[in-house]
Amino acid sequence: MTLAPAFFYLFAFVTVASGFMVIWAKNPVHAVLFLILAFFNAAGLFVLLRAEFLAMILVVVYVGAVAVLFLFVVMMLDVDFAELRAGFIKNAPLGAAVGLILLAELVLMIGFYFVKPGAVVSATAPIAPGVTNTEAIGRLLYTKYVYFFQGAGLILLVAMVGAIVLTLRHKEGVKRQSIASQVARGKASAIDVVKIAPGTATVPPPAE
Repeated sequence: MTLAPAFFYLFAFVTVASGFMVIWAKNPVHAVLFLILAFFNAAGLFVLLRAEFLAMILVVVYVGAVAVLFLFVVMMLDVDFAELRAGFIKNAPLGAAVGLILLAELVLMIGFYFVKPGAVVSATAPIAPGVTNTEAIGRLLYTKYVYFFQGAGLILLVAMVGAIVLTLRHKEGVKRQSIASQVARGKASAIDVVKIAPGTATVPPPAE
């Protein structure tokens, strides 16, 4: 056995074992740590496949942002996990149905690969000689699929704005800037003309 197959079996075994431990771990912090370990080993598999860009994205985006964010959220929020586990039996049939669908898809995909092993290779876009994996993905992403890429970015932007709007909570008694009121302000609302009789004093109106 050469070095590449040995590393493949090592990364694959640790990835599958870590994924199983993510589901099996009772402590949510341990589950997130096992998830990070699975991401690192999956990145190693991408490196073996000469997909350095996907490996870097997996480490930087998922490990450096998503998984760490999950870890901080789990550690900082006071989540009642006993209450969450109480609905496991109730949602078990739906979870079993989804698992069976995923299992059927995996069986069909593996069966198709053994029936026609060259179909997957012929469906991939050819890479010009001397072009790195990152450059090839960039050329394809920003030429043929540029509109889909921009559409995905727009959807993510709308989702981010929607999440901020839904989770934003205003505190009472805090003054905030109202841009609409400032723009709609005119002479009638900005200036108060007061007629003062000679020899009388004026009292300023109370502040709002």
